[in-house]
Amino acid sequence: QVQLVESGGGLVQAGASLRLSCAASGLSLRSYAMGWFRRTPGKEREFVAAINWSGDSTYYAASVKGRFTISRDNAKNTMYLQMDSLNAEDTAVYSCAARRWVYGVLVGTQYDIWGQGTQVTVSS
Repeated sequence: QVQLVESGGGLVQAGASLRLSCAASGLSLRSYAMGWFRRTPGKEREFVAAINWSGDSTYYAASVKGRFTISRDNAKNTMYLQMDSLNAEDTAVYSCAARRWVYGVLVGTQYDIWGQGTQVTVSS
C-alpha cells in the first residue's frame, strides 16, 4: 500500500522552529518529485515548497522563502520541511505530496499521492 505519513507538527510560540517529516511506504521516492502544501479552514490548499527527485532543485512560496527549507533523503525514503521564524499565519494543516516525475519541481497540485497532514499551530 502506497502511503505518505507526515509527522513533527505541534503547538509552538511565534519565532520558534519545527521540522516536519514525510515518510513514504510502499514506494521508492527516488523517481518522485515532492512538495509540501498547507490548508487552513475556509481557505484553498496553498503551495508551500517543492523539491525535485534528486534534491538539487527547490522552489518556495513567497510567504515562506527564507524561513522554510525543504530537503529529502532518498536513502531513508523521507522528505523534510524545516520551518524557522514561525508566525501565526503559518498555522495550518501541512500535507506532503508526491508524483513520479524526474523533470524538475512541481509547484501546482499535479501530485497524485497525498498524506493525511499534520497540524502546526503557532501562538502569537
